[in-house]
Amino acid sequence: MMLKRFSLPDVRILPGLFHQRMKLNENYLMELDSVCLLQNFYLEAGIILPDQQVLPDPASARLHWGWEAPSCQLRGHFLGHWLSAAASLCANESHPQLRAKLDWIVSELARCQKLNGGEWVGSIPEKYFTLMATSQYIWSPQYTMHKTIMGLKDVYDRLGNPVAIEILDHLADWYVRWVESVSTSAPEAVFSGEQAGMLEVWADLLALTGKEKYRFLTKAYEGNALFDRLDAGGDALSDDHANASIPVSHGAGRLYEITGDEKWMRRMEAFWKTAVTDRGMFSTTGSNAGEFWIPPHSHGRYLCGTDQEFCTVYNMVRTAEYLYRWTEDPSYADYIERAIYNGFLAQQNRSTGMPTYFLPMAPGSRKTWGSRTRDFWCCFGTMVQAQTLYPELIWYAGENTVTVSQYIPSEAKIHLSAGNVSLSQAIHMKNYNNQVLFDEHGGGHVSRWSLRFTVKTDAADAWCLKLRIPSWCAGSPEVSLNGQPVTDCISRGGYIHLSRVWSDDTLDLFFPSTVRCEPLEGVPGMVSLVDGPLVLAGLTETDRPLRGDLSEPSSFLLPEIPHTYSTFVWQQNTYRTLNQPENFRLIPLCDVTDEPYTIYFSTLTQESSG
Repeated sequence: MMLKRFSLPDVRILPGLFHQRMKLNENYLMELDSVCLLQNFYLEAGIILPDQQVLPDPASARLHWGWEAPSCQLRGHFLGHWLSAAASLCANESHPQLRAKLDWIVSELARCQKLNGGEWVGSIPEKYFTLMATSQYIWSPQYTMHKTIMGLKDVYDRLGNPVAIEILDHLADWYVRWVESVSTSAPEAVFSGEQAGMLEVWADLLALTGKEKYRFLTKAYEGNALFDRLDAGGDALSDDHANASIPVSHGAGRLYEITGDEKWMRRMEAFWKTAVTDRGMFSTTGSNAGEFWIPPHSHGRYLCGTDQEFCTVYNMVRTAEYLYRWTEDPSYADYIERAIYNGFLAQQNRSTGMPTYFLPMAPGSRKTWGSRTRDFWCCFGTMVQAQTLYPELIWYAGENTVTVSQYIPSEAKIHLSAGNVSLSQAIHMKNYNNQVLFDEHGGGHVSRWSLRFTVKTDAADAWCLKLRIPSWCAGSPEVSLNGQPVTDCISRGGYIHLSRVWSDDTLDLFFPSTVRCEPLEGVPGMVSLVDGPLVLAGLTETDRPLRGDLSEPSSFLLPEIPHTYSTFVWQQNTYRTLNQPENFRLIPLCDVTDEPYTIYFSTLTQESSG
């Protein structure tokens, strides 16, 4: 039986780090000018932008630039991401202003479609598809159109907006005719222009509507050559464009869920095997450089300024989440957790909310942040979606079971066959005389992995709460129920199983964590330092060779835990090296903003350091 996510309206992210990042994202979605978001759709439909018919001073024009500039062949891609992100936020919580903005934008897209003849609703010309069918180079028209289709589909699926599905219904007629027109003259065109996401979105629309036109389009897009390579086994990805291939796995995942045909599940698992299991990865989960898959176990040769494109992080999390729901294998949840901290958070500016396209891995790197309206790389789109994904990654339901996959402060409610259940989780704090203090563990150290769960239910029968034991947990988890230690809890398959008749209960959970060294694939003697799921970044402009017992990094690291007034009462997961040729500080990579940083360090043997 597959796990089911809790529905978006039934989950709330509570104040803390993740809530802060979501709020930055929400503010950005609201801040962007609606006309500018629509500018390329207006231009394609022949609508004059307000006060923009003549531009006496282009530098001061109220337009979006970068990849959204009218001169860019990918123009308009961002709005689809915006629609998806806004739909998720509005489905999760009440955001009346954002909802009004979203509904107006959708109505304007319907207006554009009508002016275009009733079917086409692109931000790019239909001619781009004609050029693609002649093998003339054109920059990814199917990628661009996929974003619009995805955004409208999510608006309908999550909010029930009838205008969105009507737009898609007419646009699908255009696609059916186009596919039929190239089926004999240029059948390869269907799989050109970065079409990887199309299979999933047509399958989604088939599941939502049952209409034959979507069945036709799903069949038309399922013959991707990558599936043939996956079926053949071996390395199907090295040196391929990473983000052009990952969405193919999403199509396989969705088809498995719709049809039950296990060949699609096998293809998804084969994709994961060649992308992750057989390839290895950076400690951050990234496995690409310059947007291309790094050959297996050779990551050390690719330390540069263009590692880990953010789009790949977001899309690989989506792949892992499909597999997690099917299998409940905690290794997929471990991967998601690490990608969240070292991708979703590390590649979003914690002050501005802006993304970085890549996450450089070379010594002495700096993150390059995008501007608010002058860049709009592809990673702007996946970033605004990523920061709305947290509510969908935490809580899952099985047969009379609630599974906790991610440890993110939140509250949720669900109806099980045993009864109605309300749950919450938060970092465990105590309040003494209005001073908020962490519980202390491990010799007085404070930890973000001290958690408190509350359970309230009217269920008269027993049901099971399953808590993922992270792969990084150093020792046995500590569990107490209503203030009493639980010594007989069952640990099985990577989860703590607590099956009982619940009522109004408090559960405390602590996962001990230590810093460990993780080797760099392909370069002996280079390591990163990882604390729980958090990759640590040394605040240094060069590689500073490490000296000491690498099996016990605590022997050469001193924790820094001064009092703070931000998310945590005490500083978390920060260190200072000891007894090194040159000492330096390390902080979580997700906390690095503008500082130079180094992730991978050479190591000194005892002989060379002595």
